[in-house]
Amino acid sequence: MKTYIAVVEKCPDTNLYVGYVPGFSGAHTQAETLDELQLNLREVIAMLLEDGEPTLEAQFVGTQAVVIE
Repeated sequence: MKTYIAVVEKCPDTNLYVGYVPGFSGAHTQAETLDELQLNLREVIAMLLEDGEPTLEAQFVGTQAVVIE
């Protein structure tokens, strides 16, 4: 079992959730609910892993709050 970190955003234009795995080319999807997004991400990652373990182009580190005064 392997865990991948997905970044999730909500598009203000479509009102859809968008998820992607940083550095994993092609590992992105969208959905109307977070549950649906989770299922879609699992499906697309599983499909991409059929070609073998990817070499990630980037590694998710975290987020930072940036304060502007």
